[in-house]
Amino acid sequence: MQLTTERLLLEKLQPEDWSLFHEVHSDPVSMQFISAVPQLADIRQRFQTRLQPWQVTSLHMLCLTVRLRASGEAIGLIGANAEWTPWRQAEVGYSLLNRYTGKGYGSEALGAMAAYLLSQCRFHKLTAQVVEGNWPSRRVLEKNGFRLEGTLRENYLLRGEWVDDWLFGKLESD
Repeated sequence: MQLTTERLLLEKLQPEDWSLFHEVHSDPVSMQFISAVPQLADIRQRFQTRLQPWQVTSLHMLCLTVRLRASGEAIGLIGANAEWTPWRQAEVGYSLLNRYTGKGYGSEALGAMAAYLLSQCRFHKLTAQVVEGNWPSRRVLEKNGFRLEGTLRENYLLRGEWVDDWLFGKLESD
């Protein structure tokens, strides 16, 4: 599987992507709105799970490596968790290495992923949960037509503190 944009190449996570996966999950800035930096064993387990082949009915996450087309350099990860039956929905998520944020890569990658999930995989709705206050991530979603559907109060325990989540959605008809 491969998706391309003007500047990016999105490809299924491969065993040789371990160093990128580890760097993303070990970077406190990249993980700021996601979780505490996991232990190495947890990162390895997540990586192994995401290497499995994926189809729309899979119970595990689709994970793609985001690369710069010009150089092939890996700059982050993007993925989706599917709930095909009965809802035909997928929750999207993304994380770029900190040095690549603020350049429009996240928006570009999400645009390609959303188009793939809605048109080729035939999902009815895409969702995303973002910790309240994560304005850069909110802008990425809004640039791609995701709408704020509400706030889930004290929905997520982040480093020992309950935080609110913004809930976003995008319908195939949007």
